[in-house]
Amino acid sequence: MTRTIDIEGMGCGMCVKKVTAVLEALEGVESVQVSLENNNAIVAGSAPEEALKAAVESKGFRVKGIS
Repeated sequence: MTRTIDIEGMGCGMCVKKVTAVLEALEGVESVQVSLENNNAIVAGSAPEEALKAAVESKGFRVKGIS
């Protein structure tokens, strides 16, 4: 399953690295592509939406939605 997480608050390459690392660390995540330009992350795998949202928000960013 692939989901797109719309993220608010990313402003630099370090933000992208933080979001990528925290998502990759989750159980069930197979791959992560974070885009600063699109302000989103595309995540493949079986991790629950609640876990994805909590992980991103733990780094100080806001999840606007997951589709």
